[in-house]
Amino acid sequence: KKTTFVTNTRASGMKLEPNDAGALAPLLPELESPPKKRASVSGAVFNVSTTIIGAGIMSIPATLKVLGVLPAFGLIVTIAILVDISVEFMMRFTHSGESTTYAGLMKESFGRFGSVAVQISVMITNLGCLIIYLIIIGDVLCGDQPEPEGSGHLGILQEWFGIHWWNSRAFALLFIVVFVMLPLVLFRRVESLRFSSAVSVLLAVVFVGICSVMAISAILKGETKSPRLLPQLDNQASFFNLFTAVPVIVTAFTFHFNVHPIGVELGKPSDMITVCRISLALCAAIYFAIGLFGYLLFGDSIMADILVNFDQNSGSRIGSLLNDMVRLSYALHLMLVFPIVNFSLRANIDELLFSKRPLLAKDTKRFLSLTCILLAFSYLAAIAIPNIWYFFQFMGSTSAVCLAFIFPGAVALRDVHGISTMRDRILAAIMIILSVVTSSIAISTNIYSLIGNKS
Repeated sequence: KKTTFVTNTRASGMKLEPNDAGALAPLLPELESPPKKRASVSGAVFNVSTTIIGAGIMSIPATLKVLGVLPAFGLIVTIAILVDISVEFMMRFTHSGESTTYAGLMKESFGRFGSVAVQISVMITNLGCLIIYLIIIGDVLCGDQPEPEGSGHLGILQEWFGIHWWNSRAFALLFIVVFVMLPLVLFRRVESLRFSSAVSVLLAVVFVGICSVMAISAILKGETKSPRLLPQLDNQASFFNLFTAVPVIVTAFTFHFNVHPIGVELGKPSDMITVCRISLALCAAIYFAIGLFGYLLFGDSIMADILVNFDQNSGSRIGSLLNDMVRLSYALHLMLVFPIVNFSLRANIDELLFSKRPLLAKDTKRFLSLTCILLAFSYLAAIAIPNIWYFFQFMGSTSAVCLAFIFPGAVALRDVHGISTMRDRILAAIMIILSVVTSSIAISTNIYSLIGNKS
């Protein structure tokens, strides 16, 4: 356009003065590329809610068993508020700087060490999710491991066909990994699995709805268990056991590794903060509903994975079929979510270890090696640690609490852009102190419990 305008002026005999700076400018501003369509707030709420509501919903009822109804409700609300504050820190400092990723945000404040710390935490969290998915699938299909003081629960395959070697936990999970997971994780483009988030929200709503109907029906029949409003404290050990519920809820609310991808599509930091607040309120309501109704249904017999409790006889064929459908549909859902989480985990590991190598999708040998190693490790860990309660506590006490609270709080305290207020610094310090104290107590309590059980 500039060239055309200059040619036309010369042809008409016009003479341009040296100070006519705007003469060579086009009459209308040029657009380098068509404006990108921004994501809608409703779509972002759906994506954030899908990220939050995963396997975490399965262990929420067990936290009510440990804490009691009122403290559990208070803890869910408190963690949701702290998560909202941490996301607000992340978006404000991202908007003030030049980063577009969580690792980039930490790199601005703490250099290479900060970005690597985020990458490692994301790897631990995502790998933990893959292991938890396999554990839940194993619980649904093959039941849980019987404990010395209690009886184990049968899985769907054992209820339908009896107990055989081929429906044991190790063999069934191996079959799922080889013939279901492996073909899915070999996709090199995540677009092939784009409908899984819709299935996730649908199944979560269906799951809560069925539990609600069953609980209300049990209330009308007078068959519900009497829930404890407050925790039962018999000794000092039971007091410290209360802290083991905190990491479980922290893990259930950790979605910070997806804040930047979704926020970039929205374009406005204020919209992302609104999205997070709506999603947190929605998920907190779902968590408390499933926790309360699950606790009313099963009482103190509730397991760390509530799906295991649905193998109990409901007294009718329809009820039994309903129980099996709930468990089987959620297991199928996790099979579809598995490759998506694996996709980001694999990319993160490759970026950290092979940043100077060609793209992972173009290097078949490296792609297959990483894929098989991650699958094998997830399978072996799921067999070795058959209880998701301990894994939720481990993740919530380490990588998840770092991603959710410690890293955002550290960014606000470091304040490389000079935008933190006194209120921000106080809240950041409180988040970090509470995270470190509760995580340390939870880890110590778990270690003490494991040692005590072995002795």
